[in-house]
Amino acid sequence: MAEENERSGFNWETRFAANETPWERPDLHPAMLAWAKAGELTPGQRVIIPGCGRSPELGFLAAHGLDVTGADLSSTALAFQRQHLDSTGFDATLLEGDVLAHRPDAPYDRVYEQTFLCAIPPRLRCDYETALCDWLKPGGHLLALFMQKDVPGGPPYGCALPAMRELFPAQRWIWPADSDFTAWPHPSLSGKPELAGVLVRR
Repeated sequence: MAEENERSGFNWETRFAANETPWERPDLHPAMLAWAKAGELTPGQRVIIPGCGRSPELGFLAAHGLDVTGADLSSTALAFQRQHLDSTGFDATLLEGDVLAHRPDAPYDRVYEQTFLCAIPPRLRCDYETALCDWLKPGGHLLALFMQKDVPGGPPYGCALPAMRELFPAQRWIWPADSDFTAWPHPSLSGKPELAGVLVRR
């Protein structure tokens, strides 16, 4: 794990092993439920959750018939996901290691982006955008939750919309209007809002 921790700048395995994970939500993200209700997530779709941690979204999507891949640096988090999947009888692909180096055999239909972009050092954001373009098929959707945080530093690092529009340029991404984003306050991070919106890969 040393190489991955040096790249990420943060020892995620230590935090999960010690159960020091204040960023975790106790339940499904309300944006996930809203997207599922709106038909954004349907059985048979291929979806990846980078930085899945112990998020319940992975099991939720697997239970609803999606072909799910979860990736994380933490073996503890992935062991939790495997135990949960085995107990419910559903399955998913779990990848341990640097997901930025991942290149799938077949493109994904959806990427669920909640905790990865705000967790990686900003110097890696361009690498992530490149990976997303490689992961998603043309017309594939990035289900994005952009953390809004005015104070410098992190993780979590702030993902203000002007910076996100530079990171995900219009040449490669179809953006919703700013008014189409929905703000969801994070219950464990002093109510900091996450802006939920869907970007489409051109």
